[in-house]
Amino acid sequence: MYKNKILIAIFSALMITSCVKDLDVKPMDPNVILAGNLSDDPVYMKQVLGKIYASFMISGQGANGGDDITASDGNFFTTTRALWNLQELPTDEAICAWGDVGIADLNTQTWSPSNPFLTALYQRLGLSITYANDFIRLTKDDPNLVQYNAEARFLRALAYYWDIDLFGNPPFTTEDDQVGNFYPEQIQRADLFTYIESELKAIIPLLGDPKFSYPQADKAAAQMLLARLYLNAEVYTGTPQWDKCKTYCDEVINSGNYSLATNYRQNFSADNDGNHNPEMIFAWEQDGVNTQGYVGTTFIIESSSDATYIRAEDYHGLTSNTNWNGNRARIEFMNILVDTLATYGGAAIPTDDVEFSQCKDQRVYLKMKKSMNIPSASSSGDYGIGVYKFTANNADGSQAANYNAAFASTDFPIFRLADAYLMRAEASFNLGDLGSAVADINIIRERAFGNTDGNITTTDLTAQFILDERGREFYYEAQRRTDLIRFGQFTDGTYKWQWKGGTYNGSQTSNHLNLFPIPGDEVSANQNIQQNTGY
Repeated sequence: MYKNKILIAIFSALMITSCVKDLDVKPMDPNVILAGNLSDDPVYMKQVLGKIYASFMISGQGANGGDDITASDGNFFTTTRALWNLQELPTDEAICAWGDVGIADLNTQTWSPSNPFLTALYQRLGLSITYANDFIRLTKDDPNLVQYNAEARFLRALAYYWDIDLFGNPPFTTEDDQVGNFYPEQIQRADLFTYIESELKAIIPLLGDPKFSYPQADKAAAQMLLARLYLNAEVYTGTPQWDKCKTYCDEVINSGNYSLATNYRQNFSADNDGNHNPEMIFAWEQDGVNTQGYVGTTFIIESSSDATYIRAEDYHGLTSNTNWNGNRARIEFMNILVDTLATYGGAAIPTDDVEFSQCKDQRVYLKMKKSMNIPSASSSGDYGIGVYKFTANNADGSQAANYNAAFASTDFPIFRLADAYLMRAEASFNLGDLGSAVADINIIRERAFGNTDGNITTTDLTAQFILDERGREFYYEAQRRTDLIRFGQFTDGTYKWQWKGGTYNGSQTSNHLNLFPIPGDEVSANQNIQQNTGY
């Protein structure tokens, strides 16, 4: 499906009512297609399927513009941007200097049920689920739309996956629940796990073959989502399922449809799409022409840029609206990503190696700022570790074909092949097959180092090494919180970083924070919803 068909076709404005007022969605224009007559023309189905895809990235797609959910800043509270904030800011990988309500709470793991980013993501995921439910209901009996129907079920399963990961016990609706005023029932985390699992298994045979039409969901995307679900099964259900995680990673890796990009940076460049990048399995498509908004990778690039220490126009190809100077990493994460002993021989980091250019690991896209330490949780973006992993240029530094001075053309990765290798390595480790785990990790590290210098042996392999390696490979890709929780290090574990828990040296926090709260407005409005423990 091409960008213009996904992102700029005239989409239906579905009639939706929710117990949360901000989720009330009304038609943007009386002349747009309504849900009741979608089946009159199959082309409408493709347009509305596109609306579901785009609902995860941009703020709205009404015929005359506007946001799908009313907010003070539609860009600020889009799905991918809110997800990134919730997955990164409470961890060692990121801290934000901005004073917007809710950000300081994420920086220090001191949030409450009224945090606006929690509410935004909760509502956005609910909206995407509602769009998908309506589409699935309209198409489920049409033999000509089986694949479209399966794609909508995948997108719904993905939204529910983020629900189970972040909120645990969300309201639950399917295509069998008619749109209207009612209070959705709450589903328990283990039951939602079973539902997502069964949905993904059911749709894999119905989806297109791998790479049939990027960026549409295909069999490999569903297999990757199943693998990630099983990767976290012990967190979600209390029972590990490493063997199943490995099985679905095997399916993707052994299919022969994907290979690692030769250049790690290509995964985060304007030419990272699945048509040019052999590693990309599934991503939210973004370009400077059809996806205009301070969302997704534009947000990541801009918010990580500052005029002195990371010149956005040099590193990212963006020449306007740059230097937001907000997000950066904490020094503890730099110590994971940069092997200072191997790089500097135990000596202090030279003050002239501000980009850690001597580091042999080519995944390092960091830069020193005024100070690597952050003096207060609200310090300006001049402190900490600059991160410029994502770029608006192509991997070779050239300008994107669909270049825009303000908006990036870089897709946001959801699943790439490297994750299949590292999930399989973690599964093998937990199944006691250390040799296979080391082999998979070394595949990733040989790409990172350009040779075998970074290879490990079974004596090097520990759970901590696996967690650190995932950080080195996937930083700023909105996975860190989930990984830290799985390894018992997000809250009350032994690992502390600056301003964790609101203290300079970091402190342990309560393990109830491993789940975010259900937004307070939802609990107040829906009599069927019980708040998560500890809030």
